[in-house]
Amino acid sequence: MMISTRGRYALRVLLDLAENQNEGYIAMKTVAHRQELSLKYIERIMPVLSKNHYVEGVQGKGGGYRLAREPKDYRVGDILRLAEGELVPVACLECNAKTCKRADTCKTLPMWKEFHHMVNHYFDNITLLDLMK
Repeated sequence: MMISTRGRYALRVLLDLAENQNEGYIAMKTVAHRQELSLKYIERIMPVLSKNHYVEGVQGKGGGYRLAREPKDYRVGDILRLAEGELVPVACLECNAKTCKRADTCKTLPMWKEFHHMVNHYFDNITLLDLMK
């Protein structure tokens, strides 16, 4: 399992908005500059964050984005799953995956299940507020 740039950038954008929330709505070109990220790439991530109520946006002069909630209410696991999809180490653990014909005898499946649990538990116990400290 590898977290792609989509997940890492979504996290960096939300963290930037959290750290600068006293500025109100922040233009994405400002975030892109501060985070040294491609504005075009950020613009592809923002609709997903907006649609899922992670950010609020305003268009026009003085527009931009801001967090929809307090930083303590954003779990890293939720952000990564939103950007990446399920955080699974093997295909057989994906949501709605076909049951593998070897599942009953697979000696590695318990290990993968535990790893999946550990990763999700770890990321679900970190918030944007934690990262700001």
